[in-house]
Amino acid sequence: MKDSLEVLPGIELSVIHFHSERFTMHHELFSDVLEVNYCHRGRIGWDMRDGSSVFLGAGDLEIHTMDCCADSTITLPLGGYEGITVLFDMEVLENHVPELLKDAGLNGRALLKKLCPGQTPLSLPASPEISGIFSCLFEVPQKLLPSYYRIKMLELLLYLEQLKPSHVNRLTSYQSELTVLIREIHDFITADLSKRFTIEELSKKYLINTTTLKKIFKAVYEKPIAAYMKEYRIRQAMLLLSQTDDSMADIAGQVGYVNQGKFTQAFKEQTQMLPTEYRKRCRLRKMEKE
Repeated sequence: MKDSLEVLPGIELSVIHFHSERFTMHHELFSDVLEVNYCHRGRIGWDMRDGSSVFLGAGDLEIHTMDCCADSTITLPLGGYEGITVLFDMEVLENHVPELLKDAGLNGRALLKKLCPGQTPLSLPASPEISGIFSCLFEVPQKLLPSYYRIKMLELLLYLEQLKPSHVNRLTSYQSELTVLIREIHDFITADLSKRFTIEELSKKYLINTTTLKKIFKAVYEKPIAAYMKEYRIRQAMLLLSQTDDSMADIAGQVGYVNQGKFTQAFKEQTQMLPTEYRKRCRLRKMEKE
């Protein structure tokens, strides 16, 4: 879902809600349009036209010209994403500088060249400055949002104007072919949770260095493989508990636990309740709805 609004001439803001795993993006090559993406919740990644991939987590910011993503694949490693996308049409801003910024010496084309030289995306990790611009936009009353949008977009332009890309920490980008391989590995290890694989086994099967495998998996899915898979197994167990009448022992085996005791312990560590208690709550909620 995407709700868009022209905040000021040449500035369009969209509140984004995606629920998917991945999809492709196709649009014209807009080299004079700067796209700024803020991740509020979830995780999102782009496989850009230049063969690079970058992933954003909560609070991160990504900036690129719209020719970089004209034919790109967007990935949602956690299945969902909520954020804000801002489009700055630099040609329009050249001729319609916001009144409050006329003394700031803002030059759209110079800003574009500074932030994305050679159409190279710029990705910044979460910071108090970034949060100060965007986080409140998910909290203020609906009737105040248009005013907040205008104020905060002016603040964003000032932030970008004073930003020195060579002096800031950046999120690491990776070769798209490697992130595609990591997603293939993810699909393999989650296809049958009754099976478990070591890092070494995956490294040999997919011909990838163990260090690279661990590093890029964490970059894509936010957590190390072991921690991610532990949470994934419990999430699948929660679905089975709520949607089936399978026994605890059967569910434990389906999600990769050799016995019910270890499954119960892992479930309680993650959810702070026993699997039997979780199933009872799900059934009570279902009865209340009926």
